[in-house]
Amino acid sequence: MARHRDLWAVESLGEYYDHSPDKSEAKASANKRARHAQDAGQPCQVRVSGETGYMT
Repeated sequence: MARHRDLWAVESLGEYYDHSPDKSEAKASANKRARHAQDAGQPCQVRVSGETGYMT
């Protein structure tokens, strides 16, 4: 999850999805995408960047 075009967005493999001005909405979307990936057998990780300049 990262800031993109002044909005929060889910970033995956260089593509941005589910843009939202609300960080919690974008975070929920990222977690949903991560659950789907895990259910499909793909390892994944949700990280937040762009908030303070550091990854958390």
